[in-house]
Amino acid sequence: MQIHKFIKILLVIPIVSFVSLSGLSQELDPYLQELISKGINKSQTVKINSIEEEQAVLDQRLARSTFIPKVTLNGSFTRLDDDITFDQETQDLLMATQKLLIKEAAGLPFNMPFPDGIPLRESPNLQDKNILRSSVDVDWILFSGMEATNAIKASKHKASSLNYLGMAEKDKIAIQIITAYDQLALVYASEKVLTTSEDYLREQELFVRKAIERGLATPIGRKKIELAQQQLEGKKLEFQNNKTLLIEHLNQLTGESRERLQMMAPKLQMIGIGAVVETEKRNEVKALEEAEQATLYKAKMQKSNFIPKVAVKGHYEFIEENLSLLDPKWYVGVGIKWNVFDGNQSRLKAKKTELESLKYRERIEEAEEMIALSVVKAEMNYSAKVQSVKIVEKEIELAQDTYDMVNQQYKSNLASINDVLDALTELEKSNFKYQEAVFNQRRAITELLHANGTLNY
Repeated sequence: MQIHKFIKILLVIPIVSFVSLSGLSQELDPYLQELISKGINKSQTVKINSIEEEQAVLDQRLARSTFIPKVTLNGSFTRLDDDITFDQETQDLLMATQKLLIKEAAGLPFNMPFPDGIPLRESPNLQDKNILRSSVDVDWILFSGMEATNAIKASKHKASSLNYLGMAEKDKIAIQIITAYDQLALVYASEKVLTTSEDYLREQELFVRKAIERGLATPIGRKKIELAQQQLEGKKLEFQNNKTLLIEHLNQLTGESRERLQMMAPKLQMIGIGAVVETEKRNEVKALEEAEQATLYKAKMQKSNFIPKVAVKGHYEFIEENLSLLDPKWYVGVGIKWNVFDGNQSRLKAKKTELESLKYRERIEEAEEMIALSVVKAEMNYSAKVQSVKIVEKEIELAQDTYDMVNQQYKSNLASINDVLDALTELEKSNFKYQEAVFNQRRAITELLHANGTLNY
């Protein structure tokens, strides 16, 4: 098998479908499960998706924090060019009023002169020129017009959508690693086939050498066996290169050391499936559905811009002596904000978001149609691969019997060395075909489990 064929197999990702089977995790080698775990942890795409999901969760917390009171501490110092006071006429009026009140309290007629020696108080400043302020403000939204509530729901569905996307990405990574691992197992199994062929050739070489010594064969027969041995060495080198390429690929996918990957001994064995059960939705479809819900709630949030909003405002001054005569020490108020008309911006934004949700709906229907078709393909492909294994088993049986018969005829001088080498080549090809058939059967099961959303690892 050529290197480019290996690469082509590695890059193939199965098409999704909808048939449910028993999970594959029980059939996977523990070391393969470890490699899948490392590959998922190493994937930058999975990490980025996880960060985006965390951001969506933080968006939920931000939306919820809308209803938490906001407390602000304020401090300032201001120096004016002069004190702010009443004008002179007002000050004279206040002074005259003060004198009348004092005479009235003393029982003196208002038209009598003001007695000497009684102190008068100057009119206070409206605001001293040195102003030191320290206060606290409390802002508390009681009702956001459903805007925050819809924002929370939109963020929740967005986080769920990103979670399903992350799971779908993990499935793709797992399939790549499983494929590469099985492909490496195919290389090891193929090398065993070559070793068997090498043993056969060594046996033939020994027989031909003895036949030449007895004058029963010519050196040409030995040269043909030597040529077959050289061709076998070329195949062994090709498979060694393929093994190196696959180890590099697994190292790139998982970050596992090359030394440990070279030490593993994957085995290529047929795996079975359990009974067909009720199917599950694919993670990609779930992600699209959650994204659709997120956009619908986002549209509701934008429409709720016209609903009145209610908030409480509180203020308290810590330094009373620096307040002006008109400033209160504290106050509490309830306010309503009602956006009656915003130039159609909210309506147009909501319409745009609703169109986005329609796009998701079309994508969902498209995905479901593709899934309905791919499940048939996956089932047919699996049945075909199982049948291929049975056919190749018969081919191996026939090729082995043919080789044994021709080899016996050759030893009885009833067949040529070419016939023996041709029979050995057919036996070798049949063994290769069997290993590839087992690999394809395992691939078909992986594709089928991935298609119905029950691929466990």
